[in-house]
Amino acid sequence: MRQSKLFTKTVKEISSDIKMISHKYLYQAGFIRESTAGRYYFLPLGIRVRDRVIKIIEEEMNKAGALQIITPVLHPLELWKETSRTESAGFELMTIKDRNGSSFALGGTAEEMMVDLVRKYNMSYKDLPFNIYQFSQKFRDEMRVRGGLLRVREFLMKDAYSFHADEEDFKIEYEKMWHTYTKIFERMGLKTVVVEADNGYIGGEYSHEFVVECDSGESRFLISEDGTYAAHEDVAKFKKINKNIDEEEKDLQEVEAKRGNSMEDGVEYHHLPLWQQIKDVLFVDDKGKYILAIIRGDLDVNEIKLKHLSEANELRMATEDEVRAIGSEPGFISPVNIDKKVFIVADDSLRTIKNAYGGANKKYGDLLNINIGRDFTPHKEGDIVMAQDGFESENGSVLKEGRGIEVGNIFQLGEHYSSRMKANFTDKDGKEKPYYMGCYGIGVDRTLATIVEKFYDDKGIIWPETVAPYQIHLISLCKDEEGIKKADELYNKLISEGKEVLYDDRDLRAGEKFADSDLIGIPTRYIVSPKTLEQGSVEVKDRKSGEVKMEKIV
Repeated sequence: MRQSKLFTKTVKEISSDIKMISHKYLYQAGFIRESTAGRYYFLPLGIRVRDRVIKIIEEEMNKAGALQIITPVLHPLELWKETSRTESAGFELMTIKDRNGSSFALGGTAEEMMVDLVRKYNMSYKDLPFNIYQFSQKFRDEMRVRGGLLRVREFLMKDAYSFHADEEDFKIEYEKMWHTYTKIFERMGLKTVVVEADNGYIGGEYSHEFVVECDSGESRFLISEDGTYAAHEDVAKFKKINKNIDEEEKDLQEVEAKRGNSMEDGVEYHHLPLWQQIKDVLFVDDKGKYILAIIRGDLDVNEIKLKHLSEANELRMATEDEVRAIGSEPGFISPVNIDKKVFIVADDSLRTIKNAYGGANKKYGDLLNINIGRDFTPHKEGDIVMAQDGFESENGSVLKEGRGIEVGNIFQLGEHYSSRMKANFTDKDGKEKPYYMGCYGIGVDRTLATIVEKFYDDKGIIWPETVAPYQIHLISLCKDEEGIKKADELYNKLISEGKEVLYDDRDLRAGEKFADSDLIGIPTRYIVSPKTLEQGSVEVKDRKSGEVKMEKIV
Protein backbone atom coordinates (compact mmCIF):
# COMPACT_ATOMS: atom_id res chain seq x y z
CA MET A 1 0.00 0.00 0.00
CA ARG A 2 1.42 3.38 -1.01
CA GLN A 3 1.02 5.76 1.90
CA SER A 4 0.33 8.62 -0.49
CA LYS A 5 -2.89 6.79 -1.42
CA LEU A 6 -3.83 5.76 2.13
CA PHE A 7 -7.15 7.15 3.30
CA THR A 8 -6.74 9.31 6.47
CA LYS A 9 -3.72 11.04 7.89
CA THR A 10 -1.98 11.18 11.25
CA VAL A 11 -2.81 14.10 13.52
CA LYS A 12 -0.82 15.85 16.23
CA GLU A 13 -3.52 17.67 18.20
CA ILE A 14 -6.15 15.73 20.14
CA SER A 15 -9.00 16.62 22.47
CA SER A 16 -8.18 16.97 26.15
CA ASP A 17 -11.06 14.53 26.76
CA ILE A 18 -8.97 11.70 25.31
CA LYS A 19 -7.23 10.08 28.29
CA MET A 20 -6.55 6.44 27.47
CA ILE A 21 -3.33 5.59 25.60
CA SER A 22 -5.15 3.32 23.14
CA HIS A 23 -7.75 5.99 22.37
CA LYS A 24 -5.04 8.61 21.87
CA TYR A 25 -2.74 6.59 19.60
CA LEU A 26 -5.44 4.85 17.56
CA TYR A 27 -6.96 8.26 16.88
CA GLN A 28 -3.67 10.05 16.15
CA ALA A 29 -2.31 7.28 13.93
CA GLY A 30 -5.48 7.11 11.83
CA PHE A 31 -6.87 3.72 12.84
CA ILE A 32 -10.25 4.97 14.08
CA ARG A 33 -12.50 8.06 14.10
CA GLU A 34 -15.50 8.71 16.29
CA SER A 35 -18.94 9.03 14.71
CA THR A 36 -21.12 9.80 17.73
CA ALA A 37 -20.34 9.05 21.35
CA GLY A 38 -19.46 5.38 21.68
CA ARG A 39 -19.59 4.60 17.95
CA TYR A 40 -16.51 4.47 15.75
CA TYR A 41 -15.43 4.32 12.15
CA PHE A 42 -12.73 1.72 11.55
CA LEU A 43 -10.35 3.14 8.93
CA PRO A 44 -8.08 1.14 6.57
CA LEU A 45 -5.26 0.65 9.10
CA GLY A 46 -7.75 -0.21 11.83
CA ILE A 47 -9.56 -2.71 9.63
CA ARG A 48 -6.29 -4.51 8.88
CA VAL A 49 -5.53 -4.95 12.58
CA ARG A 50 -9.10 -5.95 13.37
CA ASP A 51 -9.01 -8.55 10.58
CA ARG A 52 -5.84 -10.05 12.05
CA VAL A 53 -7.44 -10.27 15.47
CA ILE A 54 -10.48 -11.94 13.91
CA LYS A 55 -8.27 -14.38 11.99
CA ILE A 56 -6.48 -15.54 15.14
CA ILE A 57 -9.79 -16.05 16.97
CA GLU A 58 -11.27 -17.83 13.97
CA GLU A 59 -8.30 -20.21 13.61
CA GLU A 60 -8.30 -21.22 17.27
CA MET A 61 -12.09 -21.60 17.47
CA ASN A 62 -12.04 -23.79 14.37
CA LYS A 63 -9.24 -25.91 15.84
CA ALA A 64 -11.44 -26.41 18.89
CA GLY A 65 -14.21 -27.77 16.68
CA ALA A 66 -16.54 -24.76 16.75
CA LEU A 67 -18.58 -23.92 13.64
CA GLN A 68 -19.11 -20.38 12.37
CA ILE A 69 -22.55 -18.98 11.51
CA ILE A 70 -24.15 -15.53 11.54
CA THR A 71 -27.42 -14.35 13.08
CA PRO A 72 -29.51 -11.32 12.10
CA VAL A 73 -28.68 -8.09 13.90
CA LEU A 74 -32.37 -7.45 14.70
CA HIS A 75 -33.73 -9.91 17.25
CA PRO A 76 -37.51 -10.37 17.47
CA LEU A 77 -38.41 -8.88 20.83
CA GLU A 78 -40.72 -11.82 21.51
CA LEU A 79 -37.65 -14.02 21.96
CA TRP A 80 -36.27 -11.74 24.68
CA LYS A 81 -39.67 -11.74 26.35
CA GLU A 82 -39.59 -15.54 26.49
CA THR A 83 -36.56 -15.32 28.79
CA SER A 84 -37.76 -12.14 30.61
CA ARG A 85 -34.60 -10.32 29.59
CA THR A 86 -36.61 -7.33 28.39
CA GLU A 87 -36.70 -6.52 32.12
CA SER A 88 -33.30 -7.72 33.36
CA ALA A 89 -31.23 -6.16 30.55
CA GLY A 90 -32.31 -2.71 31.75
CA PHE A 91 -31.07 0.44 30.02
CA GLU A 92 -28.57 -1.41 27.83
CA LEU A 93 -31.22 -3.02 25.62
CA MET A 94 -31.99 -1.02 22.46
CA THR A 95 -35.25 -1.63 20.61
CA ILE A 96 -36.68 -0.66 17.24
CA LYS A 97 -39.93 -1.17 15.30
CA ASP A 98 -40.30 -1.90 11.61
CA ARG A 99 -42.98 -0.50 9.28
CA ASN A 100 -45.35 -3.31 10.29
CA GLY A 101 -45.09 -2.39 13.95
CA SER A 102 -43.05 -5.49 14.83
CA SER A 103 -40.64 -4.90 17.71
CA PHE A 104 -37.00 -5.92 17.62
CA ALA A 105 -34.02 -5.71 19.95
CA LEU A 106 -30.75 -4.53 18.48
CA GLY A 107 -28.55 -7.49 19.31
CA GLY A 108 -26.55 -6.91 22.47
CA THR A 109 -25.95 -10.61 22.99
CA ALA A 110 -27.36 -13.56 21.09
CA GLU A 111 -28.48 -16.30 23.48
CA GLU A 112 -32.14 -16.13 22.44
CA MET A 113 -31.31 -16.11 18.73
CA MET A 114 -29.02 -19.12 18.99
CA VAL A 115 -31.53 -21.09 21.04
CA ASP A 116 -34.31 -20.17 18.63
CA LEU A 117 -32.17 -21.42 15.74
CA VAL A 118 -31.36 -24.72 17.43
CA ARG A 119 -34.95 -25.43 18.51
CA LYS A 120 -36.01 -25.28 14.86
CA TYR A 121 -34.32 -28.68 14.43
CA ASN A 122 -35.27 -32.04 15.86
CA MET A 123 -32.02 -32.91 17.62
CA SER A 124 -31.18 -36.06 19.51
CA TYR A 125 -28.38 -36.87 21.93
CA LYS A 126 -26.48 -38.28 18.94
CA ASP A 127 -26.20 -34.74 17.50
CA LEU A 128 -24.57 -33.41 20.66
CA PRO A 129 -22.40 -31.65 21.61
CA PHE A 130 -21.80 -28.80 19.19
CA ASN A 131 -20.45 -25.27 19.45
CA ILE A 132 -21.58 -22.53 17.07
CA TYR A 133 -20.08 -19.05 16.94
CA GLN A 134 -20.24 -15.77 15.06
CA PHE A 135 -18.59 -12.40 14.62
CA SER A 136 -21.35 -9.82 14.81
CA GLN A 137 -22.00 -6.19 15.59
CA LYS A 138 -23.40 -5.67 19.08
CA PHE A 139 -25.42 -2.75 20.42
CA ARG A 140 -25.66 -1.70 24.05
CA ASP A 141 -27.10 1.62 25.15
CA GLU A 142 -24.33 2.25 27.67
CA MET A 143 -25.04 5.07 30.08
CA ARG A 144 -21.37 6.04 30.11
CA VAL A 145 -18.84 5.56 27.32
CA ARG A 146 -15.11 6.02 27.85
CA GLY A 147 -11.65 5.06 26.68
CA GLY A 148 -12.25 4.97 22.95
CA LEU A 149 -12.90 1.33 22.06
CA LEU A 150 -12.88 0.11 25.65
CA ARG A 151 -16.47 1.07 26.53
CA VAL A 152 -18.71 1.77 23.56
CA ARG A 153 -22.30 1.51 22.38
CA GLU A 154 -21.57 -0.43 19.20
CA PHE A 155 -18.82 -3.01 18.78
CA LEU A 156 -17.77 -6.26 17.15
CA MET A 157 -17.91 -9.40 19.26
CA LYS A 158 -17.12 -13.03 18.78
CA ASP A 159 -19.80 -14.94 20.67
CA ALA A 160 -20.06 -18.72 20.81
CA TYR A 161 -22.71 -21.05 22.25
CA SER A 162 -22.34 -24.72 23.04
CA PHE A 163 -25.16 -27.24 23.42
CA HIS A 164 -24.86 -30.40 25.51
CA ALA A 165 -26.83 -33.32 26.87
CA ASP A 166 -25.72 -32.74 30.46
CA GLU A 167 -23.44 -30.79 32.78
CA GLU A 168 -20.66 -33.36 32.67
CA ASP A 169 -20.33 -32.99 28.90
CA PHE A 170 -20.56 -29.18 29.18
CA LYS A 171 -17.62 -29.06 31.60
CA ILE A 172 -15.39 -30.66 28.98
CA GLU A 173 -16.21 -27.87 26.53
CA TYR A 174 -15.85 -25.20 29.19
CA GLU A 175 -12.31 -26.33 29.91
CA LYS A 176 -11.57 -26.56 26.18
CA MET A 177 -12.75 -22.97 25.66
CA TRP A 178 -10.67 -21.87 28.66
CA HIS A 179 -7.52 -23.24 27.01
CA THR A 180 -8.58 -21.96 23.57
CA TYR A 181 -9.01 -18.43 24.90
CA THR A 182 -5.66 -18.52 26.65
CA LYS A 183 -4.04 -19.53 23.34
CA ILE A 184 -5.91 -16.84 21.39
CA PHE A 185 -4.69 -14.06 23.64
CA GLU A 186 -1.17 -15.45 23.83
CA ARG A 187 -0.95 -15.30 20.04
CA MET A 188 -1.79 -11.60 20.25
CA GLY A 189 0.90 -11.03 22.86
CA LEU A 190 -1.55 -10.73 25.76
CA LYS A 191 -1.11 -12.48 29.07
CA THR A 192 -4.44 -12.95 30.84
CA VAL A 193 -5.51 -13.53 34.41
CA VAL A 194 -8.61 -15.74 34.58
CA VAL A 195 -10.93 -14.62 37.36
CA GLU A 196 -14.26 -15.80 38.69
CA ALA A 197 -16.96 -13.34 37.62
CA ASP A 198 -20.63 -12.46 37.84
CA ASN A 199 -22.96 -13.69 35.09
CA GLY A 200 -25.05 -10.52 35.22
CA TYR A 201 -28.10 -10.55 32.96
CA ILE A 202 -26.52 -13.29 30.83
CA GLY A 203 -27.88 -15.80 33.33
CA GLY A 204 -26.43 -19.07 34.58
CA GLU A 205 -24.58 -19.88 37.76
CA TYR A 206 -20.90 -19.14 37.16
CA SER A 207 -18.49 -17.57 34.72
CA HIS A 208 -14.85 -16.51 34.27
CA GLU A 209 -13.34 -13.36 32.80
CA PHE A 210 -10.04 -13.16 30.94
CA VAL A 211 -8.40 -9.97 32.19
CA VAL A 212 -5.23 -8.29 30.94
CA GLU A 213 -3.59 -6.51 33.85
CA CYS A 214 -3.45 -2.77 33.22
CA ASP A 215 -3.54 0.14 35.67
CA SER A 216 -6.02 2.01 33.49
CA GLY A 217 -8.45 -0.92 33.29
CA GLU A 218 -11.96 -0.81 34.73
CA SER A 219 -12.03 -4.40 35.98
CA ARG A 220 -10.98 -4.69 39.61
CA PHE A 221 -10.18 -8.15 40.87
CA LEU A 222 -8.69 -9.83 43.91
CA ILE A 223 -6.03 -12.50 43.61
CA SER A 224 -4.48 -14.51 46.42
CA GLU A 225 -0.73 -14.26 46.96
CA ASP A 226 -0.39 -18.01 46.45
CA GLY A 227 -2.15 -17.71 43.08
CA THR A 228 -4.81 -20.31 43.88
CA TYR A 229 -7.75 -17.90 43.84
CA ALA A 230 -8.72 -14.99 41.61
CA ALA A 231 -12.11 -13.32 41.39
CA HIS A 232 -13.68 -10.11 40.10
CA GLU A 233 -14.67 -7.69 42.86
CA ASP A 234 -18.32 -8.43 42.05
CA VAL A 235 -18.03 -11.97 43.39
CA ALA A 236 -14.77 -12.17 45.38
CA LYS A 237 -15.04 -13.97 48.71
CA PHE A 238 -12.86 -13.74 51.79
CA LYS A 239 -12.63 -15.04 55.32
CA LYS A 240 -14.67 -13.01 57.79
CA ILE A 241 -12.73 -13.09 61.04
CA ASN A 242 -14.61 -13.58 64.29
CA LYS A 243 -14.36 -10.55 66.57
CA ASN A 244 -16.09 -10.94 69.93
CA ILE A 245 -18.47 -13.86 69.49
CA ASP A 246 -17.49 -15.33 72.87
CA GLU A 247 -18.90 -12.27 74.61
CA GLU A 248 -22.19 -12.75 76.45
CA GLU A 249 -25.18 -11.00 74.93
CA LYS A 250 -26.19 -7.91 76.87
CA ASP A 251 -29.62 -6.34 77.15
CA LEU A 252 -30.68 -4.11 74.27
CA GLN A 253 -30.46 -0.46 75.32
CA GLU A 254 -31.66 2.73 73.66
CA VAL A 255 -29.59 5.84 74.32
CA GLU A 256 -29.53 9.48 73.27
CA ALA A 257 -26.79 10.09 70.71
CA LYS A 258 -26.28 13.68 69.56
CA ARG A 259 -23.81 12.78 66.83
CA GLY A 260 -23.31 13.27 63.12
CA ASN A 261 -24.65 10.90 60.46
CA SER A 262 -21.43 9.11 59.51
CA MET A 263 -20.01 5.80 60.73
CA GLU A 264 -16.97 7.70 62.05
CA ASP A 265 -19.27 9.93 64.10
CA GLY A 266 -20.71 6.81 65.72
CA VAL A 267 -17.26 5.50 66.60
CA GLU A 268 -16.20 8.84 68.11
CA TYR A 269 -19.40 9.25 70.11
CA HIS A 270 -19.59 5.76 71.62
CA HIS A 271 -15.83 5.05 71.87
CA LEU A 272 -16.42 1.64 70.37
CA PRO A 273 -14.66 -0.01 67.37
CA LEU A 274 -15.97 0.46 63.85
CA TRP A 275 -16.34 -3.29 63.37
CA GLN A 276 -18.86 -3.43 66.22
CA GLN A 277 -21.12 -0.87 64.58
CA ILE A 278 -23.86 -1.99 62.18
CA LYS A 279 -23.73 -0.30 58.80
CA ASP A 280 -27.24 0.19 57.38
CA VAL A 281 -27.68 1.13 53.70
CA LEU A 282 -31.18 1.57 52.31
CA PHE A 283 -31.73 0.80 48.60
CA VAL A 284 -34.74 0.91 46.28
CA ASP A 285 -35.01 -1.68 43.51
CA ASP A 286 -36.45 -1.29 40.01
CA LYS A 287 -39.91 -2.23 41.30
CA GLY A 288 -39.92 0.33 44.09
CA LYS A 289 -39.17 -2.19 46.84
CA TYR A 290 -37.19 -0.98 49.87
CA ILE A 291 -34.14 -3.14 50.61
CA LEU A 292 -32.07 -2.56 53.72
CA ALA A 293 -28.53 -3.95 53.48
CA ILE A 294 -26.87 -4.41 56.87
CA ILE A 295 -23.24 -5.40 57.41
CA ARG A 296 -20.42 -5.05 59.90
CA GLY A 297 -19.26 -1.43 60.12
CA ASP A 298 -15.72 -1.97 58.88
CA LEU A 299 -16.96 -3.52 55.61
CA ASP A 300 -18.63 -2.15 52.47
CA VAL A 301 -21.74 -3.33 50.63
CA ASN A 302 -21.21 -5.10 47.30
CA GLU A 303 -24.24 -4.12 45.20
CA ILE A 304 -23.84 -7.03 42.77
CA LYS A 305 -23.96 -9.58 45.60
CA LEU A 306 -26.87 -7.67 47.11
CA LYS A 307 -28.77 -7.79 43.81
CA HIS A 308 -28.45 -11.56 43.69
CA LEU A 309 -29.44 -12.13 47.31
CA SER A 310 -32.40 -9.73 47.10
CA GLU A 311 -33.33 -10.92 43.57
CA ALA A 312 -33.36 -7.33 42.29
CA ASN A 313 -32.64 -6.36 38.68
CA GLU A 314 -31.49 -2.84 39.53
CA LEU A 315 -30.70 -0.97 42.75
CA ARG A 316 -30.27 2.67 43.67
CA MET A 317 -29.55 4.41 46.95
CA ALA A 318 -32.64 5.67 48.75
CA THR A 319 -33.05 9.42 49.11
CA GLU A 320 -33.29 11.10 52.52
CA ASP A 321 -37.00 11.61 51.94
CA GLU A 322 -37.43 7.90 51.23
CA VAL A 323 -35.56 7.03 54.42
CA ARG A 324 -37.97 9.22 56.38
CA ALA A 325 -40.93 7.72 54.47
CA ILE A 326 -40.26 4.35 56.13
CA GLY A 327 -40.26 5.97 59.57
CA SER A 328 -36.50 6.20 60.00
CA GLU A 329 -33.85 8.93 59.88
CA PRO A 330 -30.74 9.31 57.68
CA GLY A 331 -27.67 8.25 59.64
CA PHE A 332 -29.77 6.51 62.27
CA ILE A 333 -31.34 3.61 60.35
CA SER A 334 -31.73 0.33 62.21
CA PRO A 335 -33.05 -3.15 61.34
CA VAL A 336 -34.62 -3.24 64.82
CA ASN A 337 -38.31 -2.37 64.58
CA ILE A 338 -37.94 -1.09 61.01
CA ASP A 339 -41.09 -0.68 58.93
CA LYS A 340 -42.37 -4.11 57.89
CA LYS A 341 -42.41 -3.16 54.20
CA VAL A 342 -38.60 -2.98 54.26
CA PHE A 343 -36.85 -6.15 53.05
CA ILE A 344 -33.82 -6.77 55.28
CA VAL A 345 -30.72 -8.42 53.80
CA ALA A 346 -28.01 -9.15 56.36
CA ASP A 347 -24.41 -9.99 55.66
CA ASP A 348 -23.13 -13.07 57.46
CA SER A 349 -20.37 -10.90 58.99
CA LEU A 350 -22.96 -9.91 61.60
CA ARG A 351 -22.52 -13.45 62.95
CA THR A 352 -18.90 -12.58 63.80
CA ILE A 353 -19.82 -9.91 66.37
CA LYS A 354 -21.90 -9.56 69.53
CA ASN A 355 -23.49 -6.56 71.18
CA ALA A 356 -23.34 -4.29 68.17
CA TYR A 357 -24.40 -0.66 68.17
CA GLY A 358 -26.15 1.57 65.66
CA GLY A 359 -29.13 3.77 64.96
CA ALA A 360 -32.60 3.52 66.51
CA ASN A 361 -34.63 4.87 63.53
CA LYS A 362 -34.90 8.29 65.16
CA LYS A 363 -32.70 11.38 65.07
CA TYR A 364 -30.12 11.42 67.86
CA GLY A 365 -31.18 7.99 68.98
CA ASP A 366 -28.94 4.90 69.04
CA LEU A 367 -29.22 1.32 70.19
CA LEU A 368 -26.53 -0.56 72.11
CA ASN A 369 -26.09 -4.34 72.33
CA ILE A 370 -27.89 -5.24 69.09
CA ASN A 371 -27.70 -8.96 68.29
CA ILE A 372 -28.87 -10.60 65.09
CA GLY A 373 -31.46 -13.31 65.63
CA ARG A 374 -32.53 -11.90 68.98
CA ASP A 375 -33.33 -8.26 68.25
CA PHE A 376 -34.14 -8.57 64.54
CA THR A 377 -34.53 -11.32 61.95
CA PRO A 378 -33.41 -10.61 58.39
CA HIS A 379 -35.44 -11.81 55.44
CA LYS A 380 -32.24 -12.96 53.70
CA GLU A 381 -28.76 -13.62 55.03
CA GLY A 382 -25.54 -14.25 53.09
CA ASP A 383 -22.44 -12.62 51.61
CA ILE A 384 -22.99 -9.02 50.45
CA VAL A 385 -19.54 -7.59 51.22
CA MET A 386 -16.99 -6.05 48.84
CA ALA A 387 -13.63 -7.81 49.22
CA GLN A 388 -10.62 -5.53 49.68
CA ASP A 389 -6.86 -5.62 49.26
CA GLY A 390 -5.23 -7.21 52.32
CA PHE A 391 -8.22 -9.35 53.31
CA GLU A 392 -7.60 -13.04 53.89
CA SER A 393 -8.78 -15.52 51.29
CA GLU A 394 -10.86 -18.48 52.39
CA ASN A 395 -7.78 -20.72 52.17
CA GLY A 396 -5.69 -18.38 54.34
CA SER A 397 -3.66 -16.54 51.69
CA VAL A 398 -3.68 -12.73 51.55
CA LEU A 399 -5.76 -11.12 48.78
CA LYS A 400 -4.12 -8.49 46.59
CA GLU A 401 -5.98 -6.03 44.38
CA GLY A 402 -5.41 -6.09 40.64
CA ARG A 403 -6.76 -3.95 37.81
CA GLY A 404 -7.14 -4.79 34.18
CA ILE A 405 -9.19 -4.87 31.02
CA GLU A 406 -11.67 -7.67 30.42
CA VAL A 407 -11.07 -9.04 26.92
CA GLY A 408 -13.10 -12.25 27.05
CA ASN A 409 -15.45 -14.29 29.18
CA ILE A 410 -16.89 -17.78 29.40
CA PHE A 411 -20.25 -18.57 30.98
CA GLN A 412 -22.09 -21.58 32.30
CA LEU A 413 -25.71 -21.11 31.21
CA GLY A 414 -27.06 -24.51 32.17
CA GLU A 415 -30.74 -24.81 31.22
CA HIS A 416 -31.44 -21.11 31.85
CA TYR A 417 -32.43 -20.38 28.23
CA SER A 418 -33.37 -23.80 26.87
CA SER A 419 -35.94 -24.42 29.62
CA ARG A 420 -37.54 -20.98 29.24
CA MET A 421 -37.65 -21.25 25.45
CA LYS A 422 -38.67 -24.93 25.45
CA ALA A 423 -35.65 -25.93 23.38
CA ASN A 424 -35.34 -29.67 23.82
CA PHE A 425 -33.48 -32.66 22.40
CA THR A 426 -34.38 -36.35 22.54
CA ASP A 427 -32.34 -38.21 25.15
CA LYS A 428 -31.19 -41.87 25.08
CA ASP A 429 -34.39 -42.95 26.80
CA GLY A 430 -36.54 -41.22 24.17
CA LYS A 431 -37.59 -38.40 26.48
CA GLU A 432 -37.29 -34.71 25.71
CA LYS A 433 -34.79 -32.76 27.79
CA PRO A 434 -33.64 -29.12 27.66
CA TYR A 435 -30.15 -28.48 26.33
CA TYR A 436 -27.38 -27.78 28.80
CA MET A 437 -25.58 -24.70 27.47
CA GLY A 438 -22.42 -22.60 27.65
CA CYS A 439 -21.57 -19.18 26.21
CA TYR A 440 -18.15 -17.75 25.26
CA GLY A 441 -17.44 -14.15 24.23
CA ILE A 442 -14.50 -12.03 23.05
CA GLY A 443 -14.76 -8.30 22.46
CA VAL A 444 -12.80 -7.91 19.23
CA ASP A 445 -12.52 -4.12 19.29
CA ARG A 446 -11.76 -4.01 23.01
CA THR A 447 -9.04 -6.62 22.53
CA LEU A 448 -7.50 -4.48 19.78
CA ALA A 449 -7.44 -1.47 22.10
CA THR A 450 -6.01 -3.57 24.93
CA ILE A 451 -3.08 -4.60 22.74
CA VAL A 452 -2.24 -0.91 22.34
CA GLU A 453 -2.58 -0.36 26.10
CA LYS A 454 0.13 -2.98 26.59
CA PHE A 455 2.41 -2.25 23.63
CA TYR A 456 3.43 1.38 23.17
CA ASP A 457 6.09 3.95 24.04
CA ASP A 458 6.17 7.75 24.13
CA LYS A 459 6.31 7.86 20.32
CA GLY A 460 3.37 5.63 19.48
CA ILE A 461 2.10 2.07 19.10
CA ILE A 462 4.36 -1.00 18.98
CA TRP A 463 2.21 -3.69 17.35
CA PRO A 464 3.06 -7.37 17.95
CA GLU A 465 3.84 -8.98 14.60
CA THR A 466 0.78 -11.23 14.71
CA VAL A 467 -1.68 -8.32 14.63
CA ALA A 468 0.28 -5.50 12.96
CA PRO A 469 -1.45 -3.81 9.99
CA TYR A 470 1.64 -4.44 7.85
CA GLN A 471 4.86 -6.39 8.35
CA ILE A 472 7.14 -3.69 6.93
CA HIS A 473 7.01 0.09 6.80
CA LEU A 474 9.15 1.05 3.82
CA ILE A 475 10.25 4.69 3.95
CA SER A 476 11.84 6.43 1.00
CA LEU A 477 13.98 9.50 1.65
CA CYS A 478 14.99 9.78 -1.99
CA LYS A 479 14.20 12.92 -3.98
CA ASP A 480 15.97 12.17 -7.25
CA GLU A 481 14.41 10.13 -10.03
CA GLU A 482 16.93 7.26 -9.76
CA GLY A 483 16.52 6.97 -6.01
CA ILE A 484 12.73 6.95 -6.27
CA LYS A 485 12.98 4.24 -8.91
CA LYS A 486 15.17 2.09 -6.63
CA ALA A 487 12.70 2.51 -3.75
CA ASP A 488 9.82 1.54 -6.04
CA GLU A 489 11.74 -1.54 -7.18
CA LEU A 490 12.34 -2.60 -3.57
CA TYR A 491 8.65 -2.11 -2.78
CA ASN A 492 7.61 -4.28 -5.75
CA LYS A 493 10.21 -6.91 -4.82
CA LEU A 494 8.95 -7.16 -1.24
CA ILE A 495 5.36 -7.44 -2.49
CA SER A 496 6.36 -10.22 -4.90
CA GLU A 497 7.91 -12.10 -1.98
CA GLY A 498 4.57 -12.06 -0.22
CA LYS A 499 5.45 -9.35 2.28
CA GLU A 500 2.80 -6.91 3.46
CA VAL A 501 4.25 -3.44 3.05
CA LEU A 502 3.15 0.10 3.76
CA TYR A 503 5.30 2.24 1.45
CA ASP A 504 5.80 5.85 2.52
CA ASP A 505 6.29 7.47 -0.85
CA ARG A 506 5.02 10.87 0.28
CA ASP A 507 6.94 14.07 -0.43
CA LEU A 508 7.60 14.96 3.21
CA ARG A 509 10.61 15.66 5.41
CA ALA A 510 12.39 12.66 6.92
CA GLY A 511 11.43 13.71 10.46
CA GLU A 512 7.72 13.73 9.62
CA LYS A 513 7.95 10.29 8.04
CA PHE A 514 9.82 8.82 11.01
CA ALA A 515 7.36 10.35 13.49
CA ASP A 516 4.42 8.88 11.57
CA SER A 517 6.14 5.51 11.37
CA ASP A 518 6.72 5.45 15.14
CA LEU A 519 3.12 6.45 15.75
CA ILE A 520 1.64 3.79 13.44
CA GLY A 521 3.87 1.14 15.02
CA ILE A 522 4.61 -1.38 12.24
CA PRO A 523 7.18 -3.88 13.62
CA THR A 524 9.93 -3.43 11.00
CA ARG A 525 11.03 -0.24 9.25
CA TYR A 526 13.00 -0.24 5.99
CA ILE A 527 14.68 3.06 5.11
CA VAL A 528 15.90 3.80 1.59
CA SER A 529 18.04 6.92 1.21
CA PRO A 530 20.82 8.16 -1.08
CA LYS A 531 23.31 7.10 1.60
CA THR A 532 22.00 3.50 1.84
CA LEU A 533 21.77 3.21 -1.93
CA GLU A 534 25.44 4.12 -2.23
CA GLN A 535 26.15 1.00 -0.18
CA GLY A 536 23.60 -1.08 -2.11
CA SER A 537 21.73 -1.56 1.16
CA VAL A 538 18.62 -0.67 3.08
CA GLU A 539 18.53 0.37 6.75
CA VAL A 540 16.37 -1.95 8.84
CA LYS A 541 15.07 -0.79 12.22
CA ASP A 542 13.13 -2.86 14.75
CA ARG A 543 10.25 -0.77 16.18
CA LYS A 544 10.28 -2.52 19.54
CA SER A 545 13.98 -2.77 20.36
CA GLY A 546 15.22 0.16 18.27
CA GLU A 547 17.96 -2.10 16.90
CA VAL A 548 19.31 -0.93 13.53
CA LYS A 549 21.16 -2.98 10.93
CA MET A 550 22.01 -2.75 7.24
CA GLU A 551 20.84 -5.32 4.71
CA LYS A 552 22.02 -5.67 1.13
CA ILE A 553 19.46 -5.09 -1.60
CA VAL A 554 19.80 -8.11 -3.85
